[in-house]
Amino acid sequence: MLADPSTWIVQGLNGLQLSMLLFLLSVGLTVIFGLLHFVNLAHGALYALGAYAGVSAVWMLGSYWAAFVLAPAAVALAGTVLYLGLIRRMRRSGPMNQVLVTFGLIFVFLDIFRIVWGDIALGIDAPAFLSGPVEVLGVAYPAYRLFIIALGAAVMAGLGLVLSRTQIGAMIRAGVDNDRMAACLGLNVERIFFVVFCVGCALAGLAGVVAAPVFSVTPDMGTQILIPTLIVVVIGGLGSLKGAVAGSLIVGFTQTFGAVLAPQLAAVAVYALLAGILIFRPAGLFPARG
Repeated sequence: MLADPSTWIVQGLNGLQLSMLLFLLSVGLTVIFGLLHFVNLAHGALYALGAYAGVSAVWMLGSYWAAFVLAPAAVALAGTVLYLGLIRRMRRSGPMNQVLVTFGLIFVFLDIFRIVWGDIALGIDAPAFLSGPVEVLGVAYPAYRLFIIALGAAVMAGLGLVLSRTQIGAMIRAGVDNDRMAACLGLNVERIFFVVFCVGCALAGLAGVVAAPVFSVTPDMGTQILIPTLIVVVIGGLGSLKGAVAGSLIVGFTQTFGAVLAPQLAAVAVYALLAGILIFRPAGLFPARG
């Protein structure tokens, strides 16, 4: 099977698709880490909320594209409530308190998911024109998974453009590098924090709704994706778009090809990689603060 080139093409695309999904999740988390210095372990729960919001939107409106738009907006709204009601108060309370509070939020969200949507695995169908296979390099591959790859690449390019070419991007980078100096220069750092947090939440919701047709929507899907996402952030480096890209690709391809080449070691391959990075590059591959 491994001698067949089509196997490598399919697994390469699978790795790229998983990498793009991890990127959508990790980029919001890493910038929130870098800018707010806030350890938000509830980020995975927001991803699950996006998936459930997408399922509900499809049930009510019968349209995947309505869910595609409404789910990130709903999660951004939830992020606004979280920020104004909790995160802003906890920002200067220290990492241990932040970890404990956001860890508790995970269980709050889990109970909310079970009460509202139940324990049964849910799902939604991909749009009709993306439901079939597409030929890529002579291999049939699901069109919807290619859509996830294209969406991740588009978000990656858009964020890169915003962060490197616009005034708001310069303000965000200044806040990540030194928030106190940025405030002294007249930047409204608090407003930047708020906007970045909401955008990060919306990206988590976007990842959730695009994952819903591929994976089962269950209450614990957020906790399942949280550890790989945190590993991406640690490998890539805090607060760095380049780090989120590199970490997502490394973790996505390691998990995908590890499951094919060495299934017995696949579960520990990513953790071994993480240990190696922490030994030789404790700040990650591309930390925002150098």
